[in-house]
Amino acid sequence: MAGNDAPLMNPLVLQRADPCVLRHGEEYFFTASHPQYDRIILRRATQLADLQAAEEVTIWTKEDEGPLSHLIWAPEIHRVAGAWYIYFAAAPNAEVGADAPGMHHTFHHRMYVLENTAEDPFAGEWTLRGQIDSGWESFALDATSFVLGEQQYLVWAQQHPEVAGNSNLYIAPMENPWTLSGPAVELTRPEHDWEKDGFWVNEGPAVLQHDGTLFLTYSAAATGPQYAMGLLTASAEADLLDPRSWTKSPDPVFVSDPSVERYGPGHNSFTTTADGDAVLVYHARTYTEIDGDPLLDPNRHACAQVLPFDAEGRPVWGTPLPATRPSPTSTEVLPPSGRPF
Repeated sequence: MAGNDAPLMNPLVLQRADPCVLRHGEEYFFTASHPQYDRIILRRATQLADLQAAEEVTIWTKEDEGPLSHLIWAPEIHRVAGAWYIYFAAAPNAEVGADAPGMHHTFHHRMYVLENTAEDPFAGEWTLRGQIDSGWESFALDATSFVLGEQQYLVWAQQHPEVAGNSNLYIAPMENPWTLSGPAVELTRPEHDWEKDGFWVNEGPAVLQHDGTLFLTYSAAATGPQYAMGLLTASAEADLLDPRSWTKSPDPVFVSDPSVERYGPGHNSFTTTADGDAVLVYHARTYTEIDGDPLLDPNRHACAQVLPFDAEGRPVWGTPLPATRPSPTSTEVLPPSGRPF
């Protein structure tokens, strides 16, 4: 890697799915879904390669009952207007399925926001700002945010009662980091075969801004080896609240690669090297045989690789890189710290 960054190690962080990495100042801040789905964690390091060994701190724990008491999913850390925000999804602990203890027959997630106004996100206090009101009540998750000019936007996945499938992607402007200022606009719904493999899903959005273009990635299909990344593209000068401003790629841009034992790459985020080169962060498994519900399998590992661009300024997505450090097998579960045994 360029500049002061040490060579990347993959997996970047073991047994942490839905990874989000934010570079702020001279540090990388990392959060992800914990395999017990009961907490929100943070790590930090001055090198991406050091995140696996970095201390993991629990900054919020699920409530004992109520709407934030179960299946804490996909936290994302953002820095907006001098404060820290974590967007995440949570569900109530009712309607637990007898055939899969701890899992719902039907997911009832909603989106929530934590705020910390301290300069250091490991100091100060994380305050729950509450649920994000998207305009209707249904399964909602995977909120991400970006700022363009002076306007903050939210992009998220949600089920709509009039649309077949599990979730579509929506965008809306924000009044503040926990309140929308306009109605939700649908950007994409599952329509291609690869988006409907196992489940009809568009989820896990992430936004990369590069040379006047917005690249909005998302993930689709069930969470096994068929999980893959799709792409929407828009000009930064366009009306982002007009669906016609976005072009959807008909084919996935990042898929499983059996030759390097990387399966189900997706739910990505973006960060940069010290020199400003884009880095694609995503999770993947090293095997395809999953015993039981894939969501209960702990071995979706956070991975990362530098994302180059071609002469026209388009990302060259490539394929998942091979491992450069050992990964657990399907029967191994790491201790809560996430460090190897």
